[in-house]
Amino acid sequence: MHIMHENTRIHTIPEKMEEIMKNMKKFAALGMAAMMFASLVGCSSGSSTTQTTAADTEQTTTAGETTTGADNAESSAAETENSAEGGVLTMATNAEFEPWEYHEGDQIVGIDAEVAQAIADKLGMELKIEDMAFDAVIPSIATGKADIGMAAITVNEERQASVDFTDTYAESALVILVKSDTEDINSADDLQGKKVGVQLGTTGDTTATELVGEDSMERYTSYFEAVQSLKQGKINAIVIDIAPAKVFIEQNDDIKQVGEEMSHEEYAIAVAKGNTELVEKLNQAIAELKEDGTFDAIVNKYIPAE
Repeated sequence: MHIMHENTRIHTIPEKMEEIMKNMKKFAALGMAAMMFASLVGCSSGSSTTQTTAADTEQTTTAGETTTGADNAESSAAETENSAEGGVLTMATNAEFEPWEYHEGDQIVGIDAEVAQAIADKLGMELKIEDMAFDAVIPSIATGKADIGMAAITVNEERQASVDFTDTYAESALVILVKSDTEDINSADDLQGKKVGVQLGTTGDTTATELVGEDSMERYTSYFEAVQSLKQGKINAIVIDIAPAKVFIEQNDDIKQVGEEMSHEEYAIAVAKGNTELVEKLNQAIAELKEDGTFDAIVNKYIPAE
């Protein structure tokens, strides 16, 4: 019995060793799987702060605040306490309209840009300016891509069908520019049969079209292009707002203004339809800027009193 027992012990030791080795391999495999899972979880966690979806980045405009899901995730209570309202105020403009808005190096400056900054400061918000074609400004407000539109925008019924407006903050008029040696154009009546240049989508565009007809119109994305065409003799006249007209006259001794002012216009800030809360805040800010002299100081900086 003893011999048989010893033989049995000798026979089972290798089996035990084999079982131990199998268990060790299982434990090693489980350890590697756990490490791989932890690595994958770590990668997923690290990329979640930068990865965004269409839903995350969709802009939401409420009371003038434009935010995104990513912005909300990254914002903190401390950041909110640093401002009265917080958030970003996105302004759509066309920076081709000196002195109201234009490029100076890589910055957009001008009356509207500075007034918008003063308003944003009063609202405790960060101002973000988006430059685009003038005829894209109103659609960008209507579709919620921007909170406000400031681009020397004249209030009229056509635009009021798409957006709401604040109280007016400035006045303007349309005038006619021609080459200095022009003798046959001295008033709006003389534009009949002439080729007239305008900036696309402006009230100058509308007014001139009604005056001379579609066939006599030449439309440009900026008044700078229209002035160059005038100087080159490609068009006979330009219908333009009076403030930028004065700037072009100062910069070009070969163009002049003729006739009387063609219309009286009022500028206001465009806001999405129904956003009455933002309109009220903007109106309050505009009133305060006028009352404390800030608005006049900005205007006089760009349009010195004569």
